[in-house]
Amino acid sequence: MSVESFQIKVPASSANIGPGFDVLGIGLKLYLTITVKIDPENITTDDPYNAKVSYEGDLAEKVPLQCEKNLITQTALYVLRCNGINKFPKGTSIHVINPIPLGRGLGSSASAIVGGVYLGNVIGKLNLDKNRMLDYCLMIERHPDNIAAAMLGGFIGSYLNELEEADHEEVNQPLTNILPDSNTPKDQIVSKPPPSEIGEYLQYNWNKKIKCITIIPNFEVSTDKSRSVLPQSYERKDIIYNLQRIAILTQALTQDPPNHKLIYQSMKDKIHQPYRTILIPGLDIVLSKVVPSKHPGLCGICLSGAGPTILCLATEGFEDIASDVIEIFKSEGIKCDWKILDLAYDGATVEYL
Repeated sequence: MSVESFQIKVPASSANIGPGFDVLGIGLKLYLTITVKIDPENITTDDPYNAKVSYEGDLAEKVPLQCEKNLITQTALYVLRCNGINKFPKGTSIHVINPIPLGRGLGSSASAIVGGVYLGNVIGKLNLDKNRMLDYCLMIERHPDNIAAAMLGGFIGSYLNELEEADHEEVNQPLTNILPDSNTPKDQIVSKPPPSEIGEYLQYNWNKKIKCITIIPNFEVSTDKSRSVLPQSYERKDIIYNLQRIAILTQALTQDPPNHKLIYQSMKDKIHQPYRTILIPGLDIVLSKVVPSKHPGLCGICLSGAGPTILCLATEGFEDIASDVIEIFKSEGIKCDWKILDLAYDGATVEYL
């Protein structure tokens, strides 16, 4: 049997762009890579699912390497199971290199889920297109903003379709039925493909003069905890505030030359950032003090995803902007890293080696 090798690359992502809570996301050129080799003669493992998993990256010591516990391989096995395949091919090795920091608002979970679905698609030779793969992703991660940005790339708007009752129940069943653990009853494990067209996606244009500065504090904020501080209902004026700005922002980011003032104002938010300041020391100061009057190249600033990473859009003065944010966090006793990133326009890709 011939040896087969391929590599999947999935970008990081930033979601909730400005007023686009659970709507807008961007793929970023910081890639999770999954290198796979299938060699039945030379690769052996005791794992019951036939794959040997290795991992390099942030918090590597905490990442499980068993197929039934690792998010990437769990997801791939779900895709395979739904298509009549219960294991990886004999002699499969999977090496993951992940520079995306975990739990920092740069879509590490979304990248793993997209990578896992892509892995299942390639291993199973299923020939699913990206929109169909997104249906599988949305069975695991119900918020499409990060998922769509990681899979499709670029600047993406998304929403969930209103499904028929039977499809709605199928999509909203417990996650442990989709990614089962040892306690999941066998008759509840999902083993059929998901409904089609769970979500809708639209790629917007982006002015390539605008770069993304990510300032990454050295602590984690879980998405669940970050959602728990949000209110169950909002005042009409706050909803209108965000709707007005999202209508402007999606067009303003395409214009050349960039209108810095317009982008900055339209990236403001009243739906999630004000409530998350209690979880992220210094966030309120960052949002109020890092402004275009001090940094003429600054286009906009917001929390990346659930945080704590700060996303700044800018055309120049990148280091000064990052330094300003870093100093504010430093005053709170928090160290930060930072990166300048372009958008990843191709999204997730596979290359045969």
